[in-house]
Amino acid sequence: MGKKEKREQKIRSNPTNVSLEEFEALVRQYGSIRGGGKHPQAVIGERFMAFKRTNPVKAAYIKQLLEYIDNP
Repeated sequence: MGKKEKREQKIRSNPTNVSLEEFEALVRQYGSIRGGGKHPQAVIGERFMAFKRTNPVKAAYIKQLLEYIDNP
């Protein structure tokens, strides 16, 4: 199991305590980040999700991202 798979498994097992760095790495693994500042957008396929750059990232953003990844 590679580094990316371990990161994703860790996030899926505990979505309430995810650092901003890990969250953005997972977004980049499946898509890209558009914009900057405090409220960028995660782009997964044709879906967009605005998120706030806080550390740790709120669980609602994590759950929404995982839903987008599982159901493209």
